Amino acid sequence: MITTKQRAYLRGLANKENAIFQIGKGGITDEIIKEIDIVLEKRELIKVTVLETSFMTARGACEAVCEAVGAEPVQCIGSKFVIYRMAKAKDNRKIELPK
Repeated sequence: MITTKQRAYLRGLANKENAIFQIGKGGITDEIIKEIDIVLEKRELIKVTVLETSFMTARGACEAVCEAVGAEPVQCIGSKFVIYRMAKAKDNRKIELPK
């Protein structure tokens, strides 16, 4: 569980990032979950867009993805959400969270 201070720090980092995944009318598939899991291991912080054609809301998609990959929700605004998961491999850890 991340603190509000850590969440604010991560939101600041996410402002500069572009969304690298899109969830459309196909919803959240096993392939998307696998790809998000791989990218989270490398980047730790990612932004995802939920398209208007999707049958899910951004908040619902965020909860489903976080549960599937074991990540923490950071922010959900409009059609975008940001999630964080600390990398398992120490070599991949790039983000130092404040205490």
